Amino acid sequence: MTAGAQLVVLAAAPFTQWLILGNPVWRWLVALGIALAVLVALKLVRDRVAGRLARLAGRTAGAWDDFLVELLQRRTGFVTLVVLAVWAGAQALVLPEPVAFRIRQITGIVLVLQVALWANHAIGFFLTRVFKARGEDDDEVAAALAAAQLLSRVGLWTVVILVVLRQLGMDITALVAGLGIAGIAVGLALQNVLGDLFASLSIVLDKPFVVGDFIVVDNFAGTVQHVGIKTTRVRALTGEEIVIANADLLKSRIRNMKRMTERRVEFRIGVTYGTPVEKLERIPAMVREIIEAQPQVRFDRGHFKQLGDSALIFEFVYFVTDPDYVLYMDTQQAINLAIYRRFMQEGIEFAFPTQTVHLVEEGPETAPAQGVVEPGRAPGAAAPAMPAGAPSPGVAGTPAPATASPEASSPARHRPDEPAPGEPPARRAAEGDSAR
Repeated sequence: MTAGAQLVVLAAAPFTQWLILGNPVWRWLVALGIALAVLVALKLVRDRVAGRLARLAGRTAGAWDDFLVELLQRRTGFVTLVVLAVWAGAQALVLPEPVAFRIRQITGIVLVLQVALWANHAIGFFLTRVFKARGEDDDEVAAALAAAQLLSRVGLWTVVILVVLRQLGMDITALVAGLGIAGIAVGLALQNVLGDLFASLSIVLDKPFVVGDFIVVDNFAGTVQHVGIKTTRVRALTGEEIVIANADLLKSRIRNMKRMTERRVEFRIGVTYGTPVEKLERIPAMVREIIEAQPQVRFDRGHFKQLGDSALIFEFVYFVTDPDYVLYMDTQQAINLAIYRRFMQEGIEFAFPTQTVHLVEEGPETAPAQGVVEPGRAPGAAAPAMPAGAPSPGVAGTPAPATASPEASSPARHRPDEPAPGEPPARRAAEGDSAR
């Protein structure tokens, strides 16, 4: 049949039998009716469900119903409903494969984008709730919230773009591999920065300290002034600002003095060894009475702890129920003054480091005592001869006895029947009688 004959036949046929893309008009009308019905039904369901949830949200204090209302009313696009209606109507048609494929492709992309919009809103909703629970008006919380939302949304939309490209028929294998390699390179290059970033999120969420807390980190102490994405700034007691990386901060032992509920104080007192035992027994009760007389103080214990090198040492422990440092110093000052006054009244002396030196005095004809070793001489060695008139090493200023000359002290210079020089006369006489 020629083209002209076909046109004649089509003109003579009823309107509903005209063919469009291989489908008569009546099929197109049916498809249009299905699409309109689906569109109206989806819109009614969305509005009815959202309306019921909105009325329920007005009667409850929870945030979940508010989240669902927001998701349905404002985050569900009308374009999504239209695309779904068109897809439903197209099921009544017999379309060429390229056309049907494009309809399925567009429908899939629109659904992916709609799910991405819902996920994007959910990220903002949940992260906002989590961070606001940690501190609603905190600048550091706001900065951490913005960073967390940025990272989450970048990851979300990266996945969405890859899925959309896959729906368009592109091979994303090489792209995914390239992104993986680039991600590893960026991660290695920004390892410290990313570590500090996640450490800042940990600080905001876990809250080991907040702005205004006095903390001690290793050898540094000061008041927290700012918690940033990469560093935390601390104002030291001496006035300078200390900047600490967040990752290093979390690896350290942090002492938060601001969260101290009460302060434990331990101090010691040393008294002299000559103090009578009766007074030593009364010292714990004296000091306890003084400590308990102070306001906002709870006594813990007091004992005679040890016998020190130069003092008898007592140890006392008490608690200041208010963590204020100035109050602690005022209390300790009052306790110290009261103890000093009480010990003065009782005649108890405070000990201080002392050392007793015992001197052994040697006379001019007195040999060194057995067991006493003069400085610089090995045990058992004979004393060196001293010049005549030289002072004795034992007593300053005492002249030493004169010593005999080498000739007189030699045993080969005297006769056998004569006593050695310096020998007592009685011994000389006894030896002479025995010789005869």
